[in-house]
Amino acid sequence: MISFPKIPADQLVRRLEHPGRQIRMVLDTDTFNEIDDQFAIAYALKSAENMTVEALYAAPFYNELSTGPADGMEKSYQEILKIRRILNREDIPVYRGSTAYLPAADRPVESEAARDLVKRAMASDPSDPLYVVAIGAITNVASALLMEPRIIERIVLVWLGGNALHWADTKEFNLMQDLHASRLVFDCGVPLVLVPCLGVATHLQTSLSELRDYVKGKSEIGDYLYETYENCAKDHFGYSRVIWDISVIAWLNNPEWCWSSLAHSPHISEDLRWSTDPYRHLIRSVNFIRRDEVFRDLFRKIAD
Repeated sequence: MISFPKIPADQLVRRLEHPGRQIRMVLDTDTFNEIDDQFAIAYALKSAENMTVEALYAAPFYNELSTGPADGMEKSYQEILKIRRILNREDIPVYRGSTAYLPAADRPVESEAARDLVKRAMASDPSDPLYVVAIGAITNVASALLMEPRIIERIVLVWLGGNALHWADTKEFNLMQDLHASRLVFDCGVPLVLVPCLGVATHLQTSLSELRDYVKGKSEIGDYLYETYENCAKDHFGYSRVIWDISVIAWLNNPEWCWSSLAHSPHISEDLRWSTDPYRHLIRSVNFIRRDEVFRDLFRKIAD
């Protein structure tokens, strides 16, 4: 049985506050899964005033775009390399992540990404924690926590996962892919800032016409993002799409755009619902996102 250090309640609450300064971060992303991860990587790398991206990790995914978690991870790895090249940021290291989901609640999946996360976290001073920003299945992060539980005292996890805490269910792609990993990050006591999908990140919708006006022709990455959006649907008449993954970067850039509050860490029930317990440790949950401010910031940075 894995034993995790317990962060005192007052320290945990302070750790869950917005940092209010430039932070060090790693970004864990299933980049080939949808078109929104590409936007999030660009947004993070273009937000140097608030964050320094130290490494990028390829997360596994399994849907119609992959033959399994390993294939999804490898396709994400290759897509990260492409985005990194377009942004001329080949100085940032990229690591392959897990090739499978956790086989059991206490069994990690070793990978370059998990090992690098452990190394970076353990080298961090607890007073200056490493921000671990995750926008896919949480396998790499959970594996690192199982490999070295002490990193819990040296990181803050910011994760796009699950649905709003008031939602009828939490049947969401990132959370459902690896339930062992998802349950671990809610149960272990790691400082967690949760950005839910349905009910919260769903505010972040944009359209092809908006991207044509404010992204296309503004930069090489702008043209690439426009092209990926254009190719995501056959008919763009009256169509908009959620760019989910920029939400976590938006919270780091400005908490006034992403209203949040403290909540007791929920359980994930067997039927994929949130189960609340007032005696559990606290997390921070984003409740609402001011869509216009986030996209204005993103579009300006893409054009820069």
